[in-house]
Amino acid sequence: MSKATGDARLPELLRSRRDVILDRWVDLVVAGVRGRITESELRTELSELYGLIERATGGEREAAGELRAALTEISRTRARQGFSPSETAVSVFSLKQAVLEQVGAIEDVAAYAEFAAFSSEIDDLGLVTFETYAAAREQVIADQTEQLLELSTPVVKLWDGILGVPLVGTLDSARAQVVMETLLERLVETGSQFAVIDITGVPAVDTEVAQHLLKTVMAARLMGTDCVISGIRPQIAQTIVALGIEFGDIPTKASLADALEWALERSGTRVVGGAGA
Repeated sequence: MSKATGDARLPELLRSRRDVILDRWVDLVVAGVRGRITESELRTELSELYGLIERATGGEREAAGELRAALTEISRTRARQGFSPSETAVSVFSLKQAVLEQVGAIEDVAAYAEFAAFSSEIDDLGLVTFETYAAAREQVIADQTEQLLELSTPVVKLWDGILGVPLVGTLDSARAQVVMETLLERLVETGSQFAVIDITGVPAVDTEVAQHLLKTVMAARLMGTDCVISGIRPQIAQTIVALGIEFGDIPTKASLADALEWALERSGTRVVGGAGA
């Protein structure tokens, strides 16, 4: 904020008409956020900002830093709460309208001239708000993406010493890394000797997907775990042959049941059917 001179009109107007300007500012922001935050919460938030703007306009240098910090925190909060960019920016830009209405009411030419500089400074603050919001929103999206990847790659216990990794959807590099990390963590926790990687829910297997699967199997082997890949449907099998993909000595099965049976046999577990079997 620019430093006020001895006969500056705008700082005095901000002080003398504080309640009127603040009330109008709150009304404008309430209309802009469409019920996303209560009027009481907004008034508390904007009252703090108004006080900082008033001090900064009056020439207090430390107030300008406090103002930017306060706007930064508000922008981050808005991003985490799911506010849109316009709903966030209106908290800053609408102050110009509230102040301009009071400048017009006093019909002071000098105040109009000062308002031009004030408006530019508010625009700068709005830019800070938007940049902070954008950065915070990107972080929120990144965190949500990571959480979704973790949720979409569960590692479940199928039997004592046997883990299952049911994959659904496209297996890209980022997700493959999560699959590998999650599986290895569970292997450490459980000490399982076998893992069934089921790709029944994977729509297509290409060279990249095959490489991801091979890396996961090799990483598990280094942990002392044997893996079997299940869910090799006829279409998948034809694609693998056509692409010349080699799984080497990695066992593959048509279904999860077949893979579990393979793992049980290797572990020396015998499953006995019920009386009606």
